[in-house]
Amino acid sequence: MTAENTMSVNAVHLLIRDALMRSNTAQPAANSVARALVAAELAGQTGHGLRRVGSYAAQAACGKIDGQAQASLKQLRPGAALVDAAHGFAYPAVELAQEWLVEATPKQGIALAGITRSHHCGVAGVIVEALAEKGLVALLFANTPAAMAPWGAKQPIFGTDPIAFSCPLPKGDPITIDIALSKVARGKIMAAHQKGEDIPPDWALDADGNPTTDSAAALAGSMAPLGDAKGTVLALMVELLCAGLTGANFSYEQTSFLNAEGKPPGSGQALIAIDPGAFGDHAPTRFADMAHMLTSLDGARMPGARRHALKRAIERDGIAITQAQIDEIGAIGL
Repeated sequence: MTAENTMSVNAVHLLIRDALMRSNTAQPAANSVARALVAAELAGQTGHGLRRVGSYAAQAACGKIDGQAQASLKQLRPGAALVDAAHGFAYPAVELAQEWLVEATPKQGIALAGITRSHHCGVAGVIVEALAEKGLVALLFANTPAAMAPWGAKQPIFGTDPIAFSCPLPKGDPITIDIALSKVARGKIMAAHQKGEDIPPDWALDADGNPTTDSAAALAGSMAPLGDAKGTVLALMVELLCAGLTGANFSYEQTSFLNAEGKPPGSGQALIAIDPGAFGDHAPTRFADMAHMLTSLDGARMPGARRHALKRAIERDGIAITQAQIDEIGAIGL
């Protein structure tokens, strides 16, 4: 096992930022990406953190991601704005959408920001929780490259298409829910394949639409949906919100987020924010009532609670990183 070091949050941010800047990425965009990848590490979602730096840098270096792009926002209605990520990184576009939502939502009661010509947006829960920390209720829908077939079909046309929700509480951390619509993350199957291991039979389907324990066959086939047919119809909903509504690419039109091959994926996101005071001042108290009821039950825990505790520990102790990762990221673009 490779020995791990720890680095401060700021040191990891600079390590990521500098690697991206050496890979044809403008400093503002590189900082935005670094903030998002550090936030993923703090959330314990390491597959969306440091492990993404090499792939992101390669895509920026070859132009699949336009590291010089500047996201732009156009308010089309009092409560609706479209953000064009311009085939750059998703994170500057997400930050622009968040800034606008914080301003627009209290005025309208509800506001929607669509994001088009985008890319991988990382940990969905982090995005909505940032809005909840500003006092808003937030929902995010994001589409991703095709990995899941409609129920009864064989060809993947939907992504794993995450959905996230967060709402503020009067005291303490927000309630945050973050789920993908596949039964397990595709990264778990990729990890099994790298290790030459089989997978449980309910994780994926082969190219003929049959359950498989062969990780290679699973990667050539499709992901099993969360909740069987219900997961695929939810994925359809996400596709229509993220691409049908915004003009972004549907999952089956996208290239991979993971390699530098092909044209930009052009994915989409839809971010909705709600003022919890829209129907009166009772909402925060009622949110707290539900939180208290949930946590009072033996065996139950608040979604996101473990992640919040982990974040505080990592901020205190530093981010775990191997010397191999430090060397690899430090050598990018040299």
